[in-house]
Amino acid sequence: MNVSTRNQFKGRATVLHIGQINADVSVDIGGDDQITALITSKSLENLGIQDGVDVYALVKASSVIVMAPDVPLRLSARNQLHGTVVKCQKGAVNSEVVIQLAGGERVTALITNESIDGLGLKEGSEAIAVFKSTSVILGVAV
Repeated sequence: MNVSTRNQFKGRATVLHIGQINADVSVDIGGDDQITALITSKSLENLGIQDGVDVYALVKASSVIVMAPDVPLRLSARNQLHGTVVKCQKGAVNSEVVIQLAGGERVTALITNESIDGLGLKEGSEAIAVFKSTSVILGVAV
């Protein structure tokens, strides 16, 4: 699969809820990490996604928000993956931050240089990758 999205996670699907319009799908990516995707019920049907099916969860790096772990904040975004920063590469305006999850997967985020400084992010820092379930695209192998 060749796609431009840097965050590509292969995992096993569990269908949480199917409504008339949308369906909630949880993807187990290992290491006790789950990604929740909100997709259309029609897409669920067209892709043949059901419990136990292997799927790919794709998330654009620009859709990932990085949070410090000590922020006392409750969020509506269901995807909150805890890990350790393994890379902070600053550009002219934006930075690439890579967070290593406990199960071995990595999440890449594009955030502003100002955010890197404001959060005090550096290699070895604990961080949380946050993204909405509507920012997740699911795919299946053909």
